[in-house]
Order: sequence, then structure tokens, then C-alpha cells
Amino acid sequence: MANEACETCNPETCESSTCEAKKPGRVPPHELTHIKHVIGVMSGKGGVGKSSVTALLALALKEEGYRVGILDADITGPSIPRIFGLHRPPEGTANGMIAPESAGGTRIMSLNLLLPHEDDPVIWRGPLIGGAVKQFWTDVIWGDLDYLLVDLPPGTGDAPLTVLQSLPLDGLIIVSSPQELAHMVVRKAVKMATIMNVKILGLLENMSFARCPECGREIYIFGPSRAEAAAAEASIPLLGTLPLDPELTALSDNGRVEEYHGPLLTRARELVQKITAGQ
Repeated sequence: MANEACETCNPETCESSTCEAKKPGRVPPHELTHIKHVIGVMSGKGGVGKSSVTALLALALKEEGYRVGILDADITGPSIPRIFGLHRPPEGTANGMIAPESAGGTRIMSLNLLLPHEDDPVIWRGPLIGGAVKQFWTDVIWGDLDYLLVDLPPGTGDAPLTVLQSLPLDGLIIVSSPQELAHMVVRKAVKMATIMNVKILGLLENMSFARCPECGREIYIFGPSRAEAAAAEASIPLLGTLPLDPELTALSDNGRVEEYHGPLLTRARELVQKITAGQ
């Protein structure tokens, strides 16, 4: 649990054997930050709706009564601020930057909140990207949170490596889709987490099917679900499957995701209940 075993920890003097900040490579958060749990949301490839899943998980956690934040670690392709309709930059203080809140009370930090225009490209090399991710943890004041979700960029590059090395993750949720190619890269993500000694909470298959609005029939646009086989092959738990929902997509595109109350939110609440029960 992040920053919970020793809330005022100084890693150089702390004597606790369970302190996350003492683990090799871990860095302590800002001194005014107190976060109980940090969960990464990761995918082996792009296009599986990972940021939408992150947003949905944040909504479900809020519905369950938790204080939630999202660290958008997808530096070159950030979408979390747009999904939540957040355009206000973080407030600068003498102690650091305060992560701004969405209309629904979710704290969010993303590089897009620091750019003059949201469509300005970030043309950075790996070390700069990794450094920005680390600063979102060390220099940003998150306040008191029960859960911080870290929206990782796809793949196994610099930003995911920085998060897995530096942040005290309680675990990773691997997001996939039904395509066989997606499952191949799931195995890459799982192997990376294993090498980095980060716990995998399970696999979540997104865009598993679409439901016909006329007859209610399930349509497997990307082929039949392979979630059970993929989870079994990777030896990780299967957290569940999520269908496509045009309403969620439309609200996310318009920055109003917090207005969503469709069936995916019910599924997401069941998912977070599984996760929180084990912590």
C-alpha cells in the first residue's frame, strides 16, 4: 500500500521492513500526498480502450465512496483530461503543483493540462518522458486519496518502465481486446511485470462484444472472446469482460464521462469490489 505503512516516511531513516519507499528504485511521493493504494492500468498495445477503462474504474471507485485520482502517464498521447472535460491547469503553490479536480471530484494530473493547446504534440525522447512521469508522483500534491489509478501508455517502453520501477504499485490491471494479436502483446506486458516484480491483479477484456440495439443480440465484432484462454495462458486471474457502449464513447468524446450511468458502470463496480476486497 502506497505511503500507508509509513505516512511520514523518510526512506533514509525509516526502520519499517514493509515500507514501499525503501524498495530499490522506489521514490517517495510529495510530502503533502497521502495515497493508500496505487494501481496501474496497462496494455501491451494501443487501441484497446485502456484510458476509457481507467476512467470507468475511477467512476466505479467514486461510486463505492473512495477518494480517487488519475495520473496520466501517457505523456505523448494523453486523453484523460479530454475524457473528463478538464482543461484547468494545476494550481502552483510554494510547495508544489496541486492536481486539479474534475467536476465529479476526481483529481487528475496530465501533461496536457500544462500545454497551451491540447493538440500540441509532445516531441520528447525517452528520458524526458520518464522524468515527467516521475515528477507527476514526486512534485504534484495529490492530497489524501484512497486510490490513484495510473493510466500507462501502451507497450513496454520508458514510461511504463518508470512507473513499474519508481511507484509503489499495489498491482497492475492488464487491458486487452479479443484479437489474437492483442493477446500476444498481453504476454509481453505480463512478462515485463513479472521481471519488475509487480503484482498483476488480473486481465480485463475490453470491447468484448456489442449489443444490437434492436434485438439485444451480442455481436462479436472482433471475433469470439478469448479472455479465459488468454488469462489461463498467462497464469493470471480473469477480472471480467466489458462490451462496447456507444453512450460511454459519446460522453467521453464530449468530456462528460462522469455523466455515464450505463451498464458498464455496474460491471466496473463489480470489478472494483473484487479488487478492493483483496486489499
